[in-house]
Amino acid sequence: MHLATENEQYLSELPEQAGCFKETRIVEFIFLLSEKWHLDQSTRYQAVELLERFMIKQVEQMCGDRGNSKGGDQGQRSSWSSVRDQIANTFVLRLVSCVQLASKLSLHYSRVTSDTALKFLQSLKYSYTKQELLESELAVLNTLHFHINVSTPLAYVELLLEVLGYNGCLLPAKPLHQVCVQLLDFCYLTRETIYDTLMKIAIENSTPSKLQIAKFLTVKEDFMLLAVGVISGGVFILSPGHWEQVVEHLNCITGITAESILEFSYAVLSRIVGST
Repeated sequence: MHLATENEQYLSELPEQAGCFKETRIVEFIFLLSEKWHLDQSTRYQAVELLERFMIKQVEQMCGDRGNSKGGDQGQRSSWSSVRDQIANTFVLRLVSCVQLASKLSLHYSRVTSDTALKFLQSLKYSYTKQELLESELAVLNTLHFHINVSTPLAYVELLLEVLGYNGCLLPAKPLHQVCVQLLDFCYLTRETIYDTLMKIAIENSTPSKLQIAKFLTVKEDFMLLAVGVISGGVFILSPGHWEQVVEHLNCITGITAESILEFSYAVLSRIVGST
């Protein structure tokens, strides 16, 4: 109930730019960096979501400040160009800071120290100091008002798997969890393709309008839907005999219709096999 409420609250306050900083190259960078530093599974999702929320708020603040100081079309173009350059110049530093903060939120024994982060940045030919690294972490914290410990889709997946086990679904727990994590990684890395497929299924139209795309944003950011879709897909791969029972249970637990769960599973699995 707590996760469902948190999810609904997040969707009700969704910014129009949600998802802008979850493109494949950014997600892949964070995932590979998390592997390099031997961070646990939840940390990489936490870092992606942290960077996304921070960047959107930072761009809003910077554009607001620039907009107040300049007028006219030429001023706005110059303002956006300045904002874009400033974002580009500090983006890798902010990304590393978000991975650092996510690692500190985790109870895992691996934590990214300033020395580790600086060594990595220096390997990319950046010349930041420890002070600048600390200031970058504080910039993220201040921009988000220190509200950084939010639930990731992995938390939804793991809790739903626990509830399924409690409800009597006899599933291979460890292998299913592993498959679900792989599918969740896959969904993050191929996000646009999967949700494009899902949107075309939902609206029964291969060329959605701008309004339909805007309304679909809440679907793309719905962690509960992502979690049930991942679990459904994992069960279909690993234990297809249990699939219908699991979909029925997920429907009862979350209130998400069996049809929606089926459509999400189809979007993911068809992308995996490369065929419709």
